[in-house]
Amino acid sequence: MEKEAILKKLNEVFREVFDIDDVVVTRATVADDIEEWDSLEHINLISAVESTFKMKFKMKEVSTMKNVGEMIDIIAERTKL
Repeated sequence: MEKEAILKKLNEVFREVFDIDDVVVTRATVADDIEEWDSLEHINLISAVESTFKMKFKMKEVSTMKNVGEMIDIIAERTKL
C-alpha cells in the first residue's frame, strides 16, 4: 500500500478514535499535537490502526514510534505484497 493512501486512512482512524472531525495528521504529527492523545487513547488508537490495516504492531514498535511517519513506514512495510 502506498504511503499517501495509508496517511489518508490514518486520518480517518484518528478522527474516529479522537472524535475530532477536523483533525489532520501528517508524518510529523506526535501525541503532543493532539490534546486528547493520552496513554489510554494511544492504546485505542493502536488497536484501531491494527484493525483497519489487518496487522499487529510489535510491542517494541509501539513503544519506540516517535511520530505518525514512523507508523506509516511500519504499515507500508507490513502491507507490501
